[in-house]
Amino acid sequence: MRAARLIKMVLLLQSRPSMTAAELARELEVSERTVTRDAQALSEAGVPVYADRGRIGGYRLVGGYRTRLTGLARGEAEALFLSGVPGALREMGLEDAASAARLKVSAALSPSLRDAPRTAAQRFHLDAPNWFHEPETPGLLPAVADAVWDDRRVTARYRRDGGEVERELEPYGLVLKAGVWYLCARVAGQGSFRVYRIDRFTAVEAGAERFERAEDFDLPAFWGERAEQFARSILRAEVVVRLSAEGARRLPYAVDAVAAREALARAGEPEGGGWVTVTLPVESEEVAHEQLAALGAEVEVLAPLTLRERFVAEAARLAELYGL
Repeated sequence: MRAARLIKMVLLLQSRPSMTAAELARELEVSERTVTRDAQALSEAGVPVYADRGRIGGYRLVGGYRTRLTGLARGEAEALFLSGVPGALREMGLEDAASAARLKVSAALSPSLRDAPRTAAQRFHLDAPNWFHEPETPGLLPAVADAVWDDRRVTARYRRDGGEVERELEPYGLVLKAGVWYLCARVAGQGSFRVYRIDRFTAVEAGAERFERAEDFDLPAFWGERAEQFARSILRAEVVVRLSAEGARRLPYAVDAVAAREALARAGEPEGGGWVTVTLPVESEEVAHEQLAALGAEVEVLAPLTLRERFVAEAARLAELYGL
């Protein structure tokens, strides 16, 4: 424990011109007295740590000293590429590895580049969850993440259709989509890949056996294909609507964007006043009512009749509410 802290102290001092005892104590999560003892231990071990006294004093390394303890471990290097998603790192249990990796990189940089991590962090930030949605971290996510990193088969129990099933899985990759974690895995002994929501796992146990990853598996490509298939699979109904020019412009923002653009591309020439009639695939009549209502008077539902009647009834209720 102390050896790791001493190494971290050297790396911190190597990455900055100087640091006060208070700053080091905060970074190392120890007392200032412990910082003083650690600095003395480093000096006795031959590391040239020098303490400047006074109001603006602090600790620094002298003589251009540079440690060779900057090699990245595999886990640290892998975590570093995810460091733009701090929340995801915490949820997978990788925050400490990423922090150590960033510190080692900072220590290895030339003095003119040592502010690069700070300047980058002030310019780019990824906030993955949706608005108005408080994501809950699945309790089994760290265990699944460990198995993914280590290519270990897992025995998992999964809630499905009101019951539970047990599968032996080869966990290939994790995806964070709008605050929800998914596992892309292959059922052991089968060739097809599937997608599982992590929050539906009720038990996960990693075995001692490692699996051999398929060299041609491409996680981003696989996810993109499955996401498109899923989006298409839930569009099981159709509605026919007339849209004003403004309604046509806003349609991709109200319903599935791909389905909206394809429907508009198939539409005929606009009528007088710029209105156009389109046949639009939707998830259900209820969902279509909720989505198309956002377009207000820029859309008229022509079919099915039951959906048109929903809008007629809602318009009547609005007229009564506003005394029209």
